[in-house]
Amino acid sequence: MADQSLFEKLNVQILAISADTTFSQKMFAKSMELNYPLLSDYPDLTTIQQFDVLKHVGKAKRPVARGSYFLIDKEGIVRGKWMGLGRGKVFPSETILKVAREIQN
Repeated sequence: MADQSLFEKLNVQILAISADTTFSQKMFAKSMELNYPLLSDYPDLTTIQQFDVLKHVGKAKRPVARGSYFLIDKEGIVRGKWMGLGRGKVFPSETILKVAREIQN
């Protein structure tokens, strides 16, 4: 997803969540120069499981969150869910922005 300013204009708060530790997330956010919060669901993975995006990777079956996007309104209702396009691919933000604009109206 790109162009955070378009989401900010619609009063959309961007958050990221992963199965990684807080320490790992801080290092990742710093290396990627992210300017939105990263939330850790480690070690219980409760949120990742509730949103049905848990998967296990590698021989060790390491738990991770599948790349996904959720649009949740101020009342906590999920208004949209999009699964990512795969490792290293950027999800088109216009798809999510369209739904965010519809909620505003």
